This record gives sequence, C-alpha cells and structure tokens, in this order.
Amino acid sequence: MGAPDAIYGILKLILDVAFFIMIVHIIMSWLITFQVLNLHQQFVYQIWTGLNRLLEPIYRPIRQVLPNTHPLDLAPLAAFIIVISLRDFVLPAVFF
Repeated sequence: MGAPDAIYGILKLILDVAFFIMIVHIIMSWLITFQVLNLHQQFVYQIWTGLNRLLEPIYRPIRQVLPNTHPLDLAPLAAFIIVISLRDFVLPAVFF
C-alpha cells in the first residue's frame, strides 16, 4: 500500500462520513417537518443543532450559488449529489 492508496483511503473515509452525516440530517429534517421528532426534546434539539453546525459551512456557499426557492432548501440535495459524485466518480478516476 503506497502513499496514493493511503490518501485515497483517507479521502474516501471523509466523503463516506460526510455522506452518512448528510443522510442523518436529511432524514431528521423530514421527521421534524412531519412532526415525528420534536425540537422541544433536548436530545433531538442537541443532535439537530450539532448537525446544522457541521453542515452549514458546506451548505452556505451552495445557497449563494443556487436561486432562492424558499421554503424549499435545495442546498442539502446539491451537497449530497456533490459528495456522491466526488466519492463514486471523481476520486476513483483520479487515483486509479
């Protein structure tokens, strides 16, 4: 295993973790919207706040590029597609 394989593994791991965190955030936003989860519960609120703090630096630049589609926020979808594209297409093409 050489240096390129190690770099590939680290980048793939980062993108896999980002993918998982985005999945959790998207599903949680649906559950909050449909009132399955309640933000007045401290545990739910803490997880939601933590996820927002993690993902907001990713979503903010995307929101600046995308047109305003209020109340529908397309930034999570765009970021999700970008992460999938990087993980499944760009990264393997660069390293293999």
